[in-house]
Amino acid sequence: MRMTTRRGMFAAASAVLVAALVTAVVPSASADEGFYSPPSPLPSGQDGDIIKSQPSKYNNATSTRIMYLTRDVKDERIAVTGSVIVPDKQWSGGGPRPIVAYAPFTAGMGDQCAPSKTLAGEGQQDMASGYQNSFVDTLLNKGFAVAQTDYQGLGTPGEHTYVMRAAEGHAVLDVLRAAQRLPDAGLDKDAPLGIAGYSQGGGASAAAAELAESYAPELDIKGAYAGAPVADLGMLAETLDGSMYAGFLGFALIGINEAYPEAKMLELANEKGAQAFMDLRTKCTLDAVFGYWYTDTSTLTKDGKPVAHYLDQSPFKEIVAENQRGSIKPEVPTLVEHAPVDDVLPYEQGKQMAKDWCGKGAAVQFKDLTVWGPYLSHVMGMNSAPSNAANWLNDRFTGKPATSNCGQF
Repeated sequence: MRMTTRRGMFAAASAVLVAALVTAVVPSASADEGFYSPPSPLPSGQDGDIIKSQPSKYNNATSTRIMYLTRDVKDERIAVTGSVIVPDKQWSGGGPRPIVAYAPFTAGMGDQCAPSKTLAGEGQQDMASGYQNSFVDTLLNKGFAVAQTDYQGLGTPGEHTYVMRAAEGHAVLDVLRAAQRLPDAGLDKDAPLGIAGYSQGGGASAAAAELAESYAPELDIKGAYAGAPVADLGMLAETLDGSMYAGFLGFALIGINEAYPEAKMLELANEKGAQAFMDLRTKCTLDAVFGYWYTDTSTLTKDGKPVAHYLDQSPFKEIVAENQRGSIKPEVPTLVEHAPVDDVLPYEQGKQMAKDWCGKGAAVQFKDLTVWGPYLSHVMGMNSAPSNAANWLNDRFTGKPATSNCGQF
């Protein structure tokens, strides 16, 4: 099929949704921006220690906005923000209330996009941020407490290190530690723990599952759900380029530039590319989609070559390898789900991650997500992912053994 025909089909299939999403954007509500400024120097303490907290808002729950200590890809101490949300609903499964680390999917790069703001009805809200609330609601409705991270640089100073494995995995694991240590939250330090995320969050959940044994061995993590995960940055550089979701590739390049300044990303960009780089760092999800869909990165580089061309060269090939999910065996049971017709994150890279884990002896369940068709299928996967994640984690928390289907997919 010719590219122009395929793009036309995508555009036609998404026209109604686009109109709905555009009109769904609401003006920013006020947030306490001073809260998002870390003290300098950072206080001494352990990873996961809370730097500061303040009451936040969430329907039918007690929500607390937090800033806590974690580590970036260079293992340097940083501060990130998030929320700890405890539902009014009681936990009926016996024992202490479980805590689930919610790893948000793509919210954007601008500080106004931080999920700890949008979940509270602040920041820039649109249909994409509404899906964050839907996932959190599903977890809360099971009686789980939710510990949500904003990741590095989303809300806090600096650029968001979008899809960088170590930074995201550390932030997810440390938000569980922070929830356990939050005064007056009423959460038990011996509570069973889980992790859940979709898309960017699926990749972050996968990263946390891989890093838990070495980074946070004391955490009693019963299972991790990784829906439509980011697993292979090299493959994404090819599939996102020129697609409806090319803006997400721009997000990843900004994330690489922040996490690995030695990559000197801007030295590859022409004037148009540099302008796109500076623009995308301020955007939330839908603004990036609509502003950059079907952009070819070959139009943004000085030599007219696409981003994927550089990935077999240093330092990019080392960066891609360092951020590959599937390279470390998770010691916690995992459920990986992916739609075979996913139009954003290729099914093959999520499935391969699960196979790689199986090959290392991990307890993995891999399932196909059912969606109605190939167009907007990644978005549609979010309709079933939250309940699938919540039900699977509930089984882990209530003592049902996790099963593996390694060798069957």
